[in-house]
Amino acid sequence: MIKKCLFPAAGFGTRFLPATKAVPKEMLPILNKPLLQYGVEEALASNINNMAIVTGRGKRAIEDHFDNAFELESQLIGTEKEYLLNDIKHIIEKSTFTYVRQRKMLGLGDAILTGRPLIGNETFAVILADDLCYSQDQGVLSQLIETYNKYQCTIVAIEEIPMDKVNKYGIISGKPLDGNKDIYQVTKMIEKPKLGESQSNMAIIGRYILTPDIFDILKEIKPDENNEIQITEALNIQAQNGKVLAYKFKGRRFDCGDVKGFVSATNYFASKFI
Repeated sequence: MIKKCLFPAAGFGTRFLPATKAVPKEMLPILNKPLLQYGVEEALASNINNMAIVTGRGKRAIEDHFDNAFELESQLIGTEKEYLLNDIKHIIEKSTFTYVRQRKMLGLGDAILTGRPLIGNETFAVILADDLCYSQDQGVLSQLIETYNKYQCTIVAIEEIPMDKVNKYGIISGKPLDGNKDIYQVTKMIEKPKLGESQSNMAIIGRYILTPDIFDILKEIKPDENNEIQITEALNIQAQNGKVLAYKFKGRRFDCGDVKGFVSATNYFASKFI
């Protein structure tokens, strides 16, 4: 049973400057709800209630959001606007939040390794909040957990993307498992390959189930030319031992780390819920 979900949330969000100068990018709203709250709700829907968040300097708004706001609540009690806090109050009541700071921005692999004290020696989920996923029937994380329960190994979520965009993602190579075209036995991963270097267009998106041996592997990974520790390097080592599967999830994903993707998500959710 997977009980913890890790949320790397220490990045600067430079593509959204100046908005993210004082506001964490994870707190940018799609309609009236911050990106990170969508991720926490997805974890709760997967029966996970322990949220481990890796933050950085200037991210106190995240902790404040997932905490009681007595002054605000007292002002709204008994008014017609009281219901507006119901969703976040439900999350606070149902979840436990723990935090650790990533001192330097050294890549996703380092952020996950920084979260080790919050996770311990157990399999855990990872959600990247700026990959906003929507599935009407079953959340993407729930789909990954269902796959993990069957195969008991690391699972990464993937989707097919245009070949001219493979240089923006981690790309997997593999073969269908047991004839299932939605699940692949991963043989290799490449982080942001140059155009023409990859024959695959199956990109890793911000949903993972990671077994705890990933931490010891990450400790041995050397930084790349950008001085970042890439999670794909650690996953490659697991894949060499046949311990990584890629799952082609059902649903829609919006890259909200990009302004165009953020606008697309806003328009889509507005059409669905307003």
